[in-house]
Amino acid sequence: MKFFPESALVQLEFDKVKALLAAHCNTEYARSKADDLRIHTKIEFIEVELRQSSEFKSLLQSGQYFPNDHVLNLAKELKLLGIPGAVLSGEQFLQLRKLAESMQNIFRWFDKEKRIAYPALTRVIADTYYEKVILQLIDDVLDDNGNVRDNASEKLSDVRTKLFRKRNELRRMFDRILSKLNKSGYVADIEESFLNGRRVVAIFAEHKRQVKGILHGESDTRKTSFIEPEETIELNNEIFSLENEESREVYRILRELTGKLSVYTSLLSTYHDVLGEFDFIQAKAKLAVDINGNFPLLTDKALIHLVQAFHPLLYLYNQKNKKQTIPTNIELNEKGRILVISGPNAGGKTVTLKTVGLLQLMLQSGLLIPVDPNSELGIFKQIMIHIGDTQSLEFELSTYSSHLMNMKYFIEHANGRTLFFIDELGSGSDPNLGGAFAEVILEELVKKHAIGIVTTHYLNLKVMANKTPGIINGAMSFDEKNLQPLYKLIIGKPGSSYTFSIAERIGLDNKLVARARSLVDDDHFRLDKLLNRTEQDLQTIEKEKRELQKLMKENERLKREMEILMNKEQHQQRLELLKHQNKISEERIAYLKEMERKLKQIIFDWRKADNKNEVIKQMQALLFKQKEKQVNEKVKKKFDSKYIEIKGEAKVGDKVMMKKNHQVGLIKEIRNKKAVVQVGLMPMTVNINDITLIQDKSSEAIQ
Repeated sequence: MKFFPESALVQLEFDKVKALLAAHCNTEYARSKADDLRIHTKIEFIEVELRQSSEFKSLLQSGQYFPNDHVLNLAKELKLLGIPGAVLSGEQFLQLRKLAESMQNIFRWFDKEKRIAYPALTRVIADTYYEKVILQLIDDVLDDNGNVRDNASEKLSDVRTKLFRKRNELRRMFDRILSKLNKSGYVADIEESFLNGRRVVAIFAEHKRQVKGILHGESDTRKTSFIEPEETIELNNEIFSLENEESREVYRILRELTGKLSVYTSLLSTYHDVLGEFDFIQAKAKLAVDINGNFPLLTDKALIHLVQAFHPLLYLYNQKNKKQTIPTNIELNEKGRILVISGPNAGGKTVTLKTVGLLQLMLQSGLLIPVDPNSELGIFKQIMIHIGDTQSLEFELSTYSSHLMNMKYFIEHANGRTLFFIDELGSGSDPNLGGAFAEVILEELVKKHAIGIVTTHYLNLKVMANKTPGIINGAMSFDEKNLQPLYKLIIGKPGSSYTFSIAERIGLDNKLVARARSLVDDDHFRLDKLLNRTEQDLQTIEKEKRELQKLMKENERLKREMEILMNKEQHQQRLELLKHQNKISEERIAYLKEMERKLKQIIFDWRKADNKNEVIKQMQALLFKQKEKQVNEKVKKKFDSKYIEIKGEAKVGDKVMMKKNHQVGLIKEIRNKKAVVQVGLMPMTVNINDITLIQDKSSEAIQ
């Protein structure tokens, strides 16, 4: 990626992000990559690095273990291993063993399921393999402490066996000599020591001539002499010779092992890079956790759509000081390429500008950024910025001259893949003339299809942005009542500088404020006042909108509660209906069981009875009586739906019901205790006690 000027990355504070990343690195490899963090322009590289960071972040957040514990910086050892004739020490071989063991653990971790779940992390080990021979070669020669094993060669085993015996023999002989000298009172307090690799006895200086042997030295006070007894000289010589032989054999074995492992120098270097790469990915993931970084949508176009975006450094600072960070939402695309932000000083214009620039740099470096995952960002090939005072003493350029030099570079080099940022466009000169040049510069940048953000106080640029295709207005909110910036960007309208409001609020003399107003062009003043009022109205609307949304949420909550209550009521009704149906079913089941019992009894009686006719009568009584009962119940139900029974004495013409079968008729004649009842076309004579007076239900309603 190209940058202008050379200090662009520093001005956007990218160096501070790299420092935060390096602080999470454990290996020199990872720290080197963090210090020289590469900014890509190809989407395939960016996407892979972002996915790797995102997958490792999910590992950290889920608490899963990843085997990259060892901090291995083995560049020196690997370089030495590749030099013919070089010999590595036991400690160095142990470091190489840790390297191979770490790769073994990583390959075991990436089982079939992990390779499917973490495809981007799997790519790190895709071009290498695990070689178990490396561990076997080292373990056959060295123990856990890095010492060459006795059985590494037959010669070494034989030499060490002899050494063990000779040292034991020397120890026993030395103990006898010490005991003898002690009885003579020649031995000093420290008794014995080692000098020049030889075992010596400490003798009081005045007795040194009484002890035969080799004088190896004296103490600083010259009160003690160190003598190798004559009896042990030959044994010490033999031990010394065996120790030299042991050293030569150990050196030969280590040289042979170095030669065998040198074949795998390239593979071990790859292992070293793989572990460093995982350390670097882990550092990126840890930084993402710190700043709440996410993986946004990527597109191979020049566009910016930030949702709930934070400046990472400001986010960390406010988090540390327990302050709130206000997110920003910005969308720049084909229809709206350049955003002109206006508003009061210290309102957050420059911070917003830097936020977009820094997030774009981080994204193209493979770092997760603090935005909503639904954000979408494109890929740019060059970034150009103009922030702060650019006065140049070296070239004797004024602030405005330097400003124009930068704008000249912008216009000459901008294209459809350029992202630019200009703070206070046109400042440093006469407002009218500077504003005119600012308009021309914006027009040219629009023609170049560049995407960028411009901050300004010039009214003419606010008007221009409102009517020029490709340029949109934006304003930083300001609380005029409390005289405080709200650090919130509003897209689609210009902002007021609140010059006179701020002057009045801080207590400047009203006469001075009024005099200043009188010097301002009426149209200019009215426009600024209109912008001021519009912004305050928008804030009021926004407040009412939030209240309305709150009420709507409350309404939704009440609606859900009502639905729950209604569902409960319907459920209760269904339960009652089911209970009623179950009751009827239970009665029916009980009836059928009783019938089954009676029929079984009849069958049992049939088998035993001599008089079969009696059993047949029982069966008929059971079956037909039951059938008659069912018919009567049906007729009664039909009767109850049309008539009701009444009290009184029966007379000719009354409507009556026969109790036995619920048939309805009219009394035609009464003879003593009998009555002639017309049922349909047939008259019937029945007892008065067997009928009941009735009347239609409709007649009762009329009464």
